[in-house]
Amino acid sequence: VQLQASGGGLVQAGGSLRLSCVASGGTFSRYTMSWFRQPPGKEHEFVAAIKLAGGNADYADSVKGRFTISRDNAKNTVALQMNSLKPEDTAVYYCAASSTIIRSSWYRRDAYGYWGQGTLVTVSS
Repeated sequence: VQLQASGGGLVQAGGSLRLSCVASGGTFSRYTMSWFRQPPGKEHEFVAAIKLAGGNADYADSVKGRFTISRDNAKNTVALQMNSLKPEDTAVYYCAASSTIIRSSWYRRDAYGYWGQGTLVTVSS
């Protein structure tokens, strides 16, 4: 499956952005979808993941209550709505997919076999 992420940009602290990731070349509903991010000079970190049919999601503690992951299997799309953005949310955001991942591995970067190209989110203070 190929993933194409978009929606990044520059926003002031407290603002909102919505990232989208469109999948092609596979049966989208078979994939657990997630978002990771890589802040400048740091390692990749888990942000959020959502199960096959949606409705069952999990978030990093740092984004709980501010970010919402959703998916539309009819449109082969997963979205990340980011509200109340903080400067520390500045990062390149990546969408990832796996058809074999188990719940306990959602947080592991190496558990995903498919990655989008990344989209840069910059939050100014």
